[in-house]
Amino acid sequence: MDERQAIIAFGAMSQETRLRIIRLLVKAGPEGMAAGNIAEAAGVSASNVSFHLKELERGGLVAARREARSIVYTAEYQALSGLIRFLMEDCCAGNPAICAPALVPSCCEPADTVQ
Repeated sequence: MDERQAIIAFGAMSQETRLRIIRLLVKAGPEGMAAGNIAEAAGVSASNVSFHLKELERGGLVAARREARSIVYTAEYQALSGLIRFLMEDCCAGNPAICAPALVPSCCEPADTVQ
């Protein structure tokens, strides 16, 4: 992930409801959550959650897919991992062992997608 991508991703998350949505989707796992369920869990209206999900999608942090009449959203684990790696890549003044736990692949990310 480059600096420009990181700025866009951080910008997309830099709002309370959006951060709450990301955390809900990370917990939901690869199955994701329908937009209506996200709105209910986040405590916002359907139109409000739709606005926030579009911003997160534009930031590359969530993906959407249609299932019957619902739109299901999932966290983009590779993008989230890339954001963490971006922050930690020059960690700890030459002592990367300190930051190593934060750089371990996510529990939900397939091993072959780790950069």
